[in-house]
Amino acid sequence: MLDIQLLRTDLAHVARRLAARGYAFSVTEFNALEAERKMLQTHTQDLQARRNAVSRQIGNAKSKGEDVDVILAEVANLGGELRQAEAQLAQTQTALQQMLLQIPNLPHSSVPEGNSETDNREVRRWGTPRSFNFTARDHVSIGESLGLLDFPTATKLSGSRFSFMTGGLARLHRALAQLMLDAHTREHGYTEAYVPYLVNAESLRGTGQLPKFKEDLFEIPRKKMTPTDVHSQNGTDQGALSTEGQYPLEDDNLYLIPTAEVPLTNIARDQIIALESLPVKLTAHTPCFRSEAGSYGRDTRGMIRQHQFDKVEVVQLAHPQQSYEALEELTGHAEKILQKLELPYRVMALCTADLGFSAAKTYDIEVWLPAQNAYREISSCSNCEAFQARRMQARFRNEKGKPELLHTLNGSGLAIGRTLVAILENFQNADGSVSIPKALQHYMDGLDRLTA
Repeated sequence: MLDIQLLRTDLAHVARRLAARGYAFSVTEFNALEAERKMLQTHTQDLQARRNAVSRQIGNAKSKGEDVDVILAEVANLGGELRQAEAQLAQTQTALQQMLLQIPNLPHSSVPEGNSETDNREVRRWGTPRSFNFTARDHVSIGESLGLLDFPTATKLSGSRFSFMTGGLARLHRALAQLMLDAHTREHGYTEAYVPYLVNAESLRGTGQLPKFKEDLFEIPRKKMTPTDVHSQNGTDQGALSTEGQYPLEDDNLYLIPTAEVPLTNIARDQIIALESLPVKLTAHTPCFRSEAGSYGRDTRGMIRQHQFDKVEVVQLAHPQQSYEALEELTGHAEKILQKLELPYRVMALCTADLGFSAAKTYDIEVWLPAQNAYREISSCSNCEAFQARRMQARFRNEKGKPELLHTLNGSGLAIGRTLVAILENFQNADGSVSIPKALQHYMDGLDRLTA
């Protein structure tokens, strides 16, 4: 979330930077809400001051033995008017808050300006794409020929955009997760975490998925339990009763996580972290669930764009003065995995129009896929600055001992399914087998290739 004080003091600058990323900010709507807030706040404060003054009059009149009925009537009238004004003020402040929740982050000054992904800027490349002396096949043909990748069964079980792997391919998928976690924890300084795969709406608001991107999530409706339901499940257990005799049972819906960024970053929600604890560096391997709303017709073949996929995520909670150094470091950690696997890739600095909602700056890492004769995204590494921290109230105690908003960073280190795709295509052989990168053979008990 943007700092509302920045909008109040430099609205023109905010509107320009948002326009650079293709977001049309309604200056008129904001000014109207802000003017209404100011008027209602002034009116409410005046009523509060008047009520306090009249209350003092009552005390003085009583001490003198004077009749206070008229003054009491005035206080009663003021009370009703004040409650109405406070309700109107709260309603306007809520409208402002909802407006802020819909506004994306401002791009950092170093982000190249552009109108689409074609304006993204290449930063560097690593590795040389392999030349084949046979026609390279895509990962679907390779996996199905090996008898290890079965999309018809996945479709029968769940529908389109799911995969079913068996044998050596399923094991290779698991080995990739182990390699990534080992590298990030042993070499890059991250602490491994196991996180919930279901999170509440507040967590998704904190990292920016809600309210704007609700259609991209898988929501899990939950029945609101009644006291009768509780007793039928717990027998005579009265532990669910609160002191007020109510049942404090959660009835808000939960959501399947779209990425481990959500639970990992939200550990700092409503927290103040000690300065000496920064940076906090966490990693987790989780499944990720995305509805892929609006992506119909894109990457329908294979494992590139799925409703369920696995990913190893890396997250840093950093000091604001060090967050851009942290972004370079975190991106390098994701690159290191591709280097270990000997997979050619390039790093792209996303332009203003291609930035994600919460990001101030993003590097995409794109791996080479021979069958597509193109580089495709395998990791996205972002600095969100204080945008998520402001939504979460995630803070640290700075050098002066005062609470200050953290900067949050996240990246894929890496998307496991897409890494598997890259291995199948880059390490395929003319006989239909697939060589296993040396870095993974240890995790495969020495197995050096997949065969039919």
